[in-house]
Amino acid sequence: MKHFASLFFAVLLAVSARAQGVITFEKDLHDFGSVPEGTMATHEFKFKNTGNQPVVIANVQASCGCTTPDWTKTPVLPGKSGIVKAMYSSAGRPGVFNKTVTVTSNASVPSTVLTIKGDVVNKEQAKATMTPAQLAQSPRLTLDRTTHDFGKIESGQQPAAKFTVKNTGKQPLELGMITSACNCVGYKSVPPVVKPGQSAVIELLYAQRQTGQMSDVATLSSNDLNGDVKITLKANIVRDLNSSSMVKETNAVIPFK
Repeated sequence: MKHFASLFFAVLLAVSARAQGVITFEKDLHDFGSVPEGTMATHEFKFKNTGNQPVVIANVQASCGCTTPDWTKTPVLPGKSGIVKAMYSSAGRPGVFNKTVTVTSNASVPSTVLTIKGDVVNKEQAKATMTPAQLAQSPRLTLDRTTHDFGKIESGQQPAAKFTVKNTGKQPLELGMITSACNCVGYKSVPPVVKPGQSAVIELLYAQRQTGQMSDVATLSSNDLNGDVKITLKANIVRDLNSSSMVKETNAVIPFK
């Protein structure tokens, strides 16, 4: 009887050891080839759970800050698929790149390294290699306006401004980074791709900490070969909106009663 119990537990442990999720990626390397500077180069690595238990991705860590990862956050059941997305910002980074993202999960192999690579070509170089017909087919970014005035705002606030982006070109428009000398302008929301002839809304956050009449220029990069777009954000920043709007008391002397 004791021998049977030992055999039973041994079989149970063997079955438990085999009961595990398995992440099987379609590929672990993606080569973007030539990437126009300003493009947010994006690739989805697809995988399937070929094991017999759910797979949960705990974390995806990029090798540098220029690569932003995303992934399927919910458990992936056996036989089902998920993705790990790697996004490389090419703005201001001409030249060859080779970056990795490390996927950590509860799968039988707990760590997997994925690689993206390519060659970022600046816009002038890209234009020089294209025919007039190819240039005519390229994406084109237009804005509904290039200036926004927030008016009077309180120091510490981070107001947002919406701009409408339209792609008047013939190829998909890919929006890249937004940069500014003050480091005070960033995205609140941004569509990764705008199809030809379509429009989309981008929302910019303004986080200027100084006070006074401010005017800051932000550069919106994209794969539009005609160049980047400049956006100016203005505001009159005060320390306290309530105190600035209070009616000042008169200096009249009130006699004692």
